[in-house]
Amino acid sequence: MPRPRLEVADIFHAHGPAYRRDHAGHLNLPQLKVMSAIETCRTAALGGHVAACTDCGHEHIAYNSCRNRHCPKCQGAASREWMQARIADLLPVEYFHVVFTLPAPIADIAYHNKAAVYGLLFKASAQTLLTIAADPKHLGARIGMTSVLHTWGSAMTHHPHVHVIVPGGGLSPDGARWIGCRPGFFLPVKVLSRLFRRLFLEGLMRLHRTGKLRFFGDLPELVDPDAFAAHLAPLRKTNWVVYAKPPFGGPEAVLAYLGRYTHRVAISNHRLISTDGDTVSFRWKDYRIRRGDRMKVMRLPTDEFIRRFLIHVLPSGFHRIRHAGFLANGIRRDRIEKTRRLLETEPAPDRAPHEGTSDDPDDRAALPPCPKCGGAMIIIATFLRGQIPKSRAPPWEDAA
Repeated sequence: MPRPRLEVADIFHAHGPAYRRDHAGHLNLPQLKVMSAIETCRTAALGGHVAACTDCGHEHIAYNSCRNRHCPKCQGAASREWMQARIADLLPVEYFHVVFTLPAPIADIAYHNKAAVYGLLFKASAQTLLTIAADPKHLGARIGMTSVLHTWGSAMTHHPHVHVIVPGGGLSPDGARWIGCRPGFFLPVKVLSRLFRRLFLEGLMRLHRTGKLRFFGDLPELVDPDAFAAHLAPLRKTNWVVYAKPPFGGPEAVLAYLGRYTHRVAISNHRLISTDGDTVSFRWKDYRIRRGDRMKVMRLPTDEFIRRFLIHVLPSGFHRIRHAGFLANGIRRDRIEKTRRLLETEPAPDRAPHEGTSDDPDDRAALPPCPKCGGAMIIIATFLRGQIPKSRAPPWEDAA
């Protein structure tokens, strides 16, 4: 697939050094590492390999990827690898998609307390689903789920929320049978919203009491327990957004969806339009418009574009994909096998749908065919960081 005419890497190359200089002392180590990784991704700085056509002998140079989870160019291959590992977990049941979103006043607190508040978002949303699903008045079953954290809106603003993918049913309390939900309906969102609100606010108060929250900018007064309680008081009466989307069209649709969502970054290269040095223009979707064309063009000062991109860099070691319930790590394989026996189904084939292809415009990891004759390309030599490749061929635009 041809290289996008503008990439985040191009903007970082041109403006990254000045941005780091102007904001020295205000960028944390993970943000600096992300900038460096994106700037060097698929360049000679990371080494690479030489590929040759098996038919005509034509050679090309390909540079290595940075493989940073925030790099727009590196997520296609990572997504396919992750999906390949998940294909055996899919069950022949309806799957549902539930979204839990933090209110703006909480998002402001999360901005400076990412690990603590994002972690609480995962915990409270999972506990909400597990608790309501276990209630005999609703489903009366032990369910499983996969949760994916997104921290951005379409305009790259700070908008923390989790996408939760849930099989439509669960194991009975004694583990002896599968309890399926009603067709097309999983759990009542109003009930989920109220419990999520209570669990999250209780958890946030615990974080405050134990001194695990920091406050900067316009919020330093929230260090005081009474001021913090007063800040949260209105949120106890508002409706928190919990949204349940229609069920997926089947397990393969679930996998395709996960492939698009699990490894997204704040903005993909194909949404970028242009830059003139002072501003960056990109496409975004205005969800406030209910009818008509939602796609708009936003133009931001270059510094603001970089700032918005960097606010979505996660703390080192923070996992943005998590599993809970019977899909939790450590028990997942045993529970999946048991559920398949209860449903009397065979294991899914050990192959992801459409394997080897991707609809990600930024995924160019696979070796493309020979540009001269269309033949297969193979790697004939590798070179390390700082080494000069032993080939006179020009570098690929579609570097692997």
